[in-house]
Amino acid sequence: MAFVRCYTGADGQSHFEDLDLLPPEVERSIEQAAASITFTRSPDGRFSDWHNAPRRQYAIFLSGGQMEVVIGDGTVRRFGPGDAVLFEDLTGQGHTSRSVGGDRLTAIVPLAE
Repeated sequence: MAFVRCYTGADGQSHFEDLDLLPPEVERSIEQAAASITFTRSPDGRFSDWHNAPRRQYAIFLSGGQMEVVIGDGTVRRFGPGDAVLFEDLTGQGHTSRSVGGDRLTAIVPLAE
């Protein structure tokens, strides 16, 4: 299980930061207000070229394949069932994403303003 933040740095590029939302001695994370929830099914091979997150939102990967995310420096990360990514790269170059390893079911949870 991975908790990762994808954000825009001062250089205008997207970066990854591993988060420790549930260290071993903690049973649940801090509460974060959410605006809604949407479930999306992405077919294997679906590709989204360079784009920014439309708002601060979590992508929580529920089942199926993985989402491959590439940021501007060429770093590639794959996220699958049990992983959560907080997308905050609202400006700059953004990232690409691709579904790999089968169809993927994801919950998208925009954070409240």
